Amino acid sequence: MAVSYDLNTEIGKVRLLITDSDIADPIFQDEEITAFLGFYTSTSKIKLAAAQALDVMAVNEVMVSKVIHLLDLSTNGAAVAASLKAQAEALRAQVENEDYDFDYAEVSYDTFTMREIIEKESMRG
Repeated sequence: MAVSYDLNTEIGKVRLLITDSDIADPIFQDEEITAFLGFYTSTSKIKLAAAQALDVMAVNEVMVSKVIHLLDLSTNGAAVAASLKAQAEALRAQVENEDYDFDYAEVSYDTFTMREIIEKESMRG
């Protein structure tokens, strides 16, 4: 399996968003990131793929680290996982806001329709 970190590629951009930039010790292989990218067809697929990768990392963190206390050392896999999940949700929210970046227009063909438009606009605030 290959590992690359080229920011001009979709794989590199996903790696940047999930902080998987150490190719000597990668979290995901290129093929795995390509699979995440394959889940989505929209223009925002890089962010969605990164969110999916973060979700997978969160599950792995909980399963491997759990909550461990040993002498003066402690780990909290659940807290790390929650942070990764929050980042994934933030990326999904960015995508959702990008997809709905448009305005609307209403057309009036008569007086009745014009009154209705004005009334609804006042309700929208």
